[in-house]
Amino acid sequence: MTELTHWINGQHVKGTSGRFQDVYNPATGEVIGQVPLASQDELNAAIADAEKAQVAWAATNPQRRARVMMKFGDLINEHMDELAELVSKEHGKTLPDGRGDVQRGLEVVEVCMGAPAMMKGEFMGDAGPGIDLYSMRQPLGVVAGITPFNFPAMIPLWKMAPALVSGNAMILKPSERCPSTSLRLAELLKEAGLPDGVLQVVNGDKEVVDGILDNETIQGVGFVGSTPIAQYIYGRAATNGKRAQCFGGAKNHMIIMPDADLDKAADALVGAGFGAAGERCMAISVAVPVGKETADRLIEKLVPRIEALKVGPYTGGNDVDYGPVITPQSKARINGLVTSGVEQGAELVIDGREFSLQGYENGFFVGPSLFDNVTEEMDIYKEEIFGPVLSTVRKDTYEEALDLIMKNQYGNGTAIYTADGDTARDFAAKVNVGMVGINFPIPVPLSYFTFGGWKKSAFGDLNQYGPDALRFYTKTKTVTARWFSGIKEGAALNFKALD
Repeated sequence: MTELTHWINGQHVKGTSGRFQDVYNPATGEVIGQVPLASQDELNAAIADAEKAQVAWAATNPQRRARVMMKFGDLINEHMDELAELVSKEHGKTLPDGRGDVQRGLEVVEVCMGAPAMMKGEFMGDAGPGIDLYSMRQPLGVVAGITPFNFPAMIPLWKMAPALVSGNAMILKPSERCPSTSLRLAELLKEAGLPDGVLQVVNGDKEVVDGILDNETIQGVGFVGSTPIAQYIYGRAATNGKRAQCFGGAKNHMIIMPDADLDKAADALVGAGFGAAGERCMAISVAVPVGKETADRLIEKLVPRIEALKVGPYTGGNDVDYGPVITPQSKARINGLVTSGVEQGAELVIDGREFSLQGYENGFFVGPSLFDNVTEEMDIYKEEIFGPVLSTVRKDTYEEALDLIMKNQYGNGTAIYTADGDTARDFAAKVNVGMVGINFPIPVPLSYFTFGGWKKSAFGDLNQYGPDALRFYTKTKTVTARWFSGIKEGAALNFKALD
C-alpha cells in the first residue's frame, strides 16, 4: 500500500495532519494507498509559498511561460501510457478511456502554448490630444482548482494549464479518490521548467475546500463536481470576493427523430450512456425517441447492443467496454435508483443490479441497465445517476421532446439525431443547453472553443478552457497616458471628454 503525499514547493511532502483517506482500486475493492488530508495550517503554508513564487512567475514574459507548456505537452505525450494507467488504476476506467482522459487534457495544454497571442490587450494612439489608451491583461495572483474523481487527468489539466500560463500560481486540490495522476503531472511540470511553488497540490476534503474559499490570498476558484457543491462553492467564494467558475451536475438528453439512422443512434446511445460506467458529466442518460414506431425500433436495436457490453477491469484489455464505478457507495446508490425506477412504474428492459464478475467479486462493478416508459416524475429521471443506466422517455412530437429538455433543471449537454437540417437548426437555436450535438452524442467542444453548461449545470459567467479560461484567470487594466508636447491646459475641475 502506497502512502501518498502533497506536492509543495517542487517536491513530495508527507502530510502532518494525521488524517488520511483510503484510495481504492475499484476493480478489486482493495485499498492501494492512503492520501493525506491537509490541515488548515498545511494549506495556509502552501498558499503563502505560492504567493511568493507567483511574483517572479508573473514577471516571466508570456512567451517563456508558453515554452513551459510546450515542454509539458511533450512530456505528457512521452508518458501517455503511464498516465493512463494511473488514471485507470484509481478510477477504474478502461485503458483506452484513460488515454482519452489524458489526451483531452493535453489538447488544452496545446492551446495554452499560444497564450501570448490570446493575452494581448488593446491600444489606441491619439485617443485625445496627446493621449494614448491601452489595456493589458494581468494574472489574478494565486488561484485554486478543485477537481472531481471522474477525470483525474483531463480536468486538472483544464484548470492548471490556463491558470499557470496566464502567470498565476495555483493550489490544486484533486479528488482524494484519485490523487496520483495530479501528483505525477506536477512532477512533469517541474521537469518542464515550472518554478517551484507555482503549482502546489494539496490533498484534502471539505476542510481544505473551506480553507481555500476563506483564504484572502486566493483570488479565483475553479470547481467541477455536483450541483449542490458547485452552488455552495460559488456562493461562498462570491461572498468572500473571489472569482468563481463552478460546474455542476447534468441530465443529458438525446432526441431521436423518426428520420434518424437508428443504427447510428443506437450505437451513439450505448457509447455515450455506458462509456466510463456512465461516470461522465456529458454522458447521455436519457433517450427521447419521437413517436411510438421510433421508440419501439430503438429499443429493439439497443437491447442486443447493451447485452453485448463487456464489463471488466482495466487490465482486461481492449475487449472491456467499461469498468467499475468509483466506490461501493456509488454502486449501492446506482442500484438503489434502479430499484426506485421499478417501484415507480418504469419498465426495466435490462437489469444490471445483480452483475458479478468472477474473480472480482469485491470490485465495484455495476451491470448496464435500460429503462423504457420513464416519466418525468420518477427519481431515475430527476436525479443524475452517474452510472451505467439509460432511461427512455417517449414523446409523440418534436415539440414535446424539445419542451422536456427545456424544462429540465440541468443544461450541460444535449444531442439530436435527425436527417433533417431544418429540425437540427431549430433545435440548436432554441434549446437552452450550453453544448449541443447534431448527430454527435457527446458534444464536448475542441479545446480552442470553450466548455460550459447552462442552468444548474454551471455557475459563473466564464467557461472552462479556450479564450474564456484566459479571461477568467486574468484581469484587465486600462491605462490613459498623456505626454505633454506643447499642450497648455489649466486645472480641470469638471468631468469632461478627452477630445
